Amino acid sequence: MEFRTIVDIPASAAKIAPHDSVLLVGSCFADGIGRRFREEQFPAVVNPYGTMYNPASVLHTITAAQRAMHHTLLPKWTFITLGTNHVYVEKATGQIVDNCRKRPQALFEERELSVTECADYLRQAVQVLHRWNPDVYVVFTVSPIRYRKYGYHESQLSKATLLLAIEQVLNEESRMKNENFNSSLYFPAYEMMNDELRDYRFYAPDMLHPSEQAVDYIWERMVETYFSAEARQWLRDWQPVKQALAHKPFHADSAEYQAFMDKTMLKVSELRQKYPTFAPLEK
Repeated sequence: MEFRTIVDIPASAAKIAPHDSVLLVGSCFADGIGRRFREEQFPAVVNPYGTMYNPASVLHTITAAQRAMHHTLLPKWTFITLGTNHVYVEKATGQIVDNCRKRPQALFEERELSVTECADYLRQAVQVLHRWNPDVYVVFTVSPIRYRKYGYHESQLSKATLLLAIEQVLNEESRMKNENFNSSLYFPAYEMMNDELRDYRFYAPDMLHPSEQAVDYIWERMVETYFSAEARQWLRDWQPVKQALAHKPFHADSAEYQAFMDKTMLKVSELRQKYPTFAPLEK
């Protein structure tokens, strides 16, 4: 008997290789997934200009990152996590702002982007990414985090708008069938949280954000979907070394701990030989 509904995720022909460079932009859910990429020693840049929730702000971030980082970062994968279609517009300029910077609320007005507007911003973001790296893969996700301040019905309408916009962009790309065919993908984190992990035990104490256990599960499904066999082997090889490096000794100056660290660093050297792309990240 099945006691929960498992979200079916189509197999991806595109696969993440060990230590591929990754750019993650979007909501705080992107922060959680980005942290896991970095814990597993993937060179990941996560929300370089702060957490962004709507498609317009995501486009602004990707455009700024491309200008600032094109000499230092060539993202092979970009994960875009959308949270809402609500934006804040500065009344004086008519421009969508990414951060009100604690200025008076009276200077701004809140409005909702339509499906067409959201799709246009996402389309532009993909174009910028392909100018940055023609071979980049873009994975869209919708954050499962609900927005209490909008009301739960309005929050669902906002998520639906984002889902429809993503579907429009993906369908357009499929019809084009050019050299970038299927370079944009969709990962159903939103659906997994609502269908597979619908019990409140998978939520943080605020009953809105996914718990660490839920994010771990979504991460595991992402690994199953997008990681190559070599990348999954890397995760297995790295796990004991990661645990050893995280060990907190009672006596850091003891001979036993020094021997333990010497052994651990020997394993790090062995991993460098096995995986030439492995360059340990700073904590």
